Amino acid sequence: MITKRLALLGMLFLLLFVSACGSAATQAPATEPPAARDSYYPAATEAPAATEAPAQSFSLPTSTSPSNPQPNTKNPSGNQPYDMFFEDYGVNPSIDTEDDNLSTFALDVDTGSYTIMRNYLSDGNLPPADSVRVEEYVNFFEQGYDNPPAHQAFGISVDGGPSPFTETERYDMIRVGIQGYQVPDEERKDAALTFVIDISGSMDMDNRLGLVKRSLEVLVEQLHRDDTVSIVVYGSDARVVLGPTRGSAKGRILDAIYGLRTEGATNAEAGLRLGYQMAMEGFMPGGINRVILCSDGVANVGQTEADAILSEVRGYVEEGVTLATFGFGMDNYNDTLMEQLADNGDGFYAYIDDMDEARRLFVDELTGTLQTIAMNAKVQVEFNPEVVKRYRLVGFENRAVADDQFRDNKVDAGEIGAGHTVTALYEVKLYPEARGRIATVYLRWEDPDTRAVTEISQDFDTGQMAYDFREANPYFQRAVVVAEFAEILKESYWAQDSSLERVLREAERISELLPREEAMREFVDLVRQARRLQ
Repeated sequence: MITKRLALLGMLFLLLFVSACGSAATQAPATEPPAARDSYYPAATEAPAATEAPAQSFSLPTSTSPSNPQPNTKNPSGNQPYDMFFEDYGVNPSIDTEDDNLSTFALDVDTGSYTIMRNYLSDGNLPPADSVRVEEYVNFFEQGYDNPPAHQAFGISVDGGPSPFTETERYDMIRVGIQGYQVPDEERKDAALTFVIDISGSMDMDNRLGLVKRSLEVLVEQLHRDDTVSIVVYGSDARVVLGPTRGSAKGRILDAIYGLRTEGATNAEAGLRLGYQMAMEGFMPGGINRVILCSDGVANVGQTEADAILSEVRGYVEEGVTLATFGFGMDNYNDTLMEQLADNGDGFYAYIDDMDEARRLFVDELTGTLQTIAMNAKVQVEFNPEVVKRYRLVGFENRAVADDQFRDNKVDAGEIGAGHTVTALYEVKLYPEARGRIATVYLRWEDPDTRAVTEISQDFDTGQMAYDFREANPYFQRAVVVAEFAEILKESYWAQDSSLERVLREAERISELLPREEAMREFVDLVRQARRLQ
C-alpha cells in the first residue's frame, strides 16, 4: 500500500459512474448453491512501451495513463469479457547502480491479477496486458521459505542464480522473500467482521452474487463463537440486513446471506459509508475489525466525487478498522477500483473466480486473511555498485516508495497478514569476475498493536548464487518461470524475445520437482492454454 490518494479514488468513482451508465451486461439470475535484455535504461528513463500485439491475438483495450483507466470494451454478443477496467502502471526500467543503487517498495500480498488471468484463460481468452501485475502472479504461489526465528515477526530469505530466459545476456535473477510468522487458528484474535455486499442488478449472476453467498458460507463456517458478523447490502441505497451477531449463531448469519436478492442500481458510496458505521458500532477493542467488501466494482448512483467519503474511511483506518476487497464476476468489472479501495483501506485485494479460491482464502489462509501482523511494511534493497552493474525490479510498479522515505514512519506502505509471504524478483547483471556482497535487504514495519517500528536486514553474497538454474531451489525456479509468463502476457519490453513455448518447457520440468502441488499442475495447464490462444 502506498500513500493514500483520495483524489485518485474520486476520479475512480466518477469513472465508474460513466462506465456503469454506458453499459449493461446480459444477466442471468443468481442461483442458490446445492446444499531483448542487453539494453538498459538509466533511472530517469522509462522502458520503451511494449509493442502492440495483433488485434486477433490479444484484443487489448486502448492504452491509457495510470490516472485514467479505460474499459476493455467488447461486443456483448461475443465471449470476450467487455467493460473490464484495468490500469496500466508501465514496466520498471533497468537501472545503473552508478545512478541509483537503492530500490525501495511497499510490500504487497494482493493476488487478484493472477486469478483474473485464470478466469480469462478458463473462458478461452487471453487476459488484457493491462490486467497483469507480475508480482501478484509470483505471490500467488507457495515459496517454501523458513519460518522466522522465535519472537521475530518476519524472516528474510534471499537466493539467486541464472535464468533460462536471459542466458545469452548473462543476467541473473535474485529472489527476495519475506515470511511472516504463523498464528495458529486457536490463537487468532476474535474478529468483528462487517460484510458489505453489492446486491445491485449487475450482481444478478451465479458467478457474482451466487458465488458471493457460497464463498461467505465457507468463511462463516470457520468463525469462532466469539467472533461477530454484521451485514450491510447496497443497491440503489444501503441498509443493514444483520446487526452484530456472534459466530456461534451461524444459522442466523447464513439465513441472512442466502436471503439476499439483487435489486436496483449501485450506490457503492452509501454501502461503504454504512458499512464503516456498522463496523464502528460493533468495534471489538483488541480484536480484528475488518470491513469485507464483495462486489464487481461497478457504481452508478450516489456521490461520485469520493473525497469526503474517503476522508472518513481514512479516519476509520486510524481507529483500527481495515478493509479487504473481494472481486467477483466478468464483464463490466472494475479491477482498478477494487485494488485501490483496499490500498486506501489498509487491507488487501483478491479476486474470487471459483470455490477453490474461496476455500484458499477463507479456510486454508483464513488467519492471514483476517489478522494483520504488520503495518506500513516496506523493503529497501541496497545493491553493491562494485559487484552489481545494473538491476531491475520485476513488478511492483505501483508500489514504489521514494528511497529517502524508507525510514519515514509517516509514509504509508503495505499491510501483511499472519503467515503471509511476499516475494520480489530482481534481474541483475554482475560485473565479470566480481566477488563479494551483492546486496543488503532491509525490511521495516510497524507493529499493529504497539505501533513500535522494527527494522531488520540480510546480506546476500556472490557465493550464495546458484551456478545452474536447474540446480537452484525449485521454488526459486518456479518464481522465475511464473514471472516470465506474466511478463509475456503483459507484453513487457523485457520479454519481447521470449516465448510461451520456452515457459511451458520449464514449467513442465519444474512440475516434476513439485509433484504434490496442485497449483503447479494448474499453472502448467494455464500456460498450455495461453500458448494455444496466442
